[in-house]
Amino acid sequence: MSSQSYVKKNFSLAWPLALNGLLMQSMLMIDTLLVSPLGEIPLAAIGIATTIVAAVLGIQMALANGTQLVLSRAVGANNQVSLNKGLCSGFFINGAIAVIFWAILTLFDRPLIALLTDDMNLHREIAEYLNISKYIILFTAITQVMIALFNGLGKTKVPFKGYLIELPINAILSYLLIHGYHLSAEINSVGLGVQGAAIGSVIAITVRMIYLGLYIHLDSDFTFTPPSNDSNMLANIRAHFIEIFPVAANVTILLIGATIYQLLYSQLAINAYVAITLVMPWIRAGTQFIAAWSHSSAITVSQAIGSKKMDDLVKNVDTSIDIAVVISVLCAVLFAILSLFIDQIYPELDQATYQALTIIAPLYIFLPIVRGYNTVHGNILRAVGQTTAVFKINFTGQWVISIPLCAFLILGLDASIFWAFAIQPFEEIVKALPFRQLARKSLKEFDQEKAQKLMYD
Repeated sequence: MSSQSYVKKNFSLAWPLALNGLLMQSMLMIDTLLVSPLGEIPLAAIGIATTIVAAVLGIQMALANGTQLVLSRAVGANNQVSLNKGLCSGFFINGAIAVIFWAILTLFDRPLIALLTDDMNLHREIAEYLNISKYIILFTAITQVMIALFNGLGKTKVPFKGYLIELPINAILSYLLIHGYHLSAEINSVGLGVQGAAIGSVIAITVRMIYLGLYIHLDSDFTFTPPSNDSNMLANIRAHFIEIFPVAANVTILLIGATIYQLLYSQLAINAYVAITLVMPWIRAGTQFIAAWSHSSAITVSQAIGSKKMDDLVKNVDTSIDIAVVISVLCAVLFAILSLFIDQIYPELDQATYQALTIIAPLYIFLPIVRGYNTVHGNILRAVGQTTAVFKINFTGQWVISIPLCAFLILGLDASIFWAFAIQPFEEIVKALPFRQLARKSLKEFDQEKAQKLMYD
């Protein structure tokens, strides 16, 4: 595949992926934005609660990303049997993990909340939100694997349309349920606060799940065949799990690490924590553009491996990295514009919260540049089977160096919000050189023999 064709194909996959990710992040952003007029206590509560939910959703997404690589190779090889087996295995694995996390949040929600904050004013608000939003985990287990199927097929616009359906439903229902409404003496309701935000999100994701299921049923290009109850399917589930677990582990440690950061930030003054709570959804949303380009590159590489057409692999990967840098710089520019208008987006906060937002602005503007560089390297390396090496880089940079340093600054030195938040771009800088060296070495050594080892069905 020529560089021009590669770029064109990647962009056709990437722009719906970017908007998919942006709209997915909007689910939690909508909750935060609509709850903000209720004051600092509900806002801090939903910040902690959504951090827990986002961590679980991140693990589910990581598993689906691993499944996506398996399905992409099956599409490249034009093997419908492998595609169906991969899809069913993905449903089983992601569904089992979802049930486990749902049970944990059901049985141990109070002890978990007590570990996260000792502020009794927040406990009730967090519990009310989690009691409803935990059902999102069950629906997401199904929708993420469906999305992995469509992405692997190259039909990234289908999940995008699903999010377009979900977004207005989520926004309208959440607003009405959070603040209440009074249309007449007979048609009115008292606002439910943070519970209303959770209910709106659950209803919206249920509608999206129904849409995706109907599309799979009606799609003439793919026929879903339920697996036969035999040892071959069990063997496929086992092989599927063995392959996607390292991929999931790579992504999961980053997402859990982000959750640990957020929990450490909760030990700062409440205005500092609220400032970070407001910024983090924007950071996650803004970096969806580079994440989308990285995932589309991984899909294309996986399809090439499945079809055994890898002559231009190194050249195309270099092109992906160059474009990723450009996208990252554009993202930084957008964050700079955001910093100029953030007080107008959130107009009813304390002055100390606005001051904290100003202090961390240079850091979140710089962050996407170095994070984008690492993201594209990580996704491409996973596609060529270097999941263990990527895991080591991520684990060392985040868990061995950055998180302990952040904990020491906040808990030991009582550092300011600037130095606490500066650890995040510092972590990305630490990982950049090892990623680059690993990518050069791996692509130089990758051949048909190593590609064949990735095909197990």
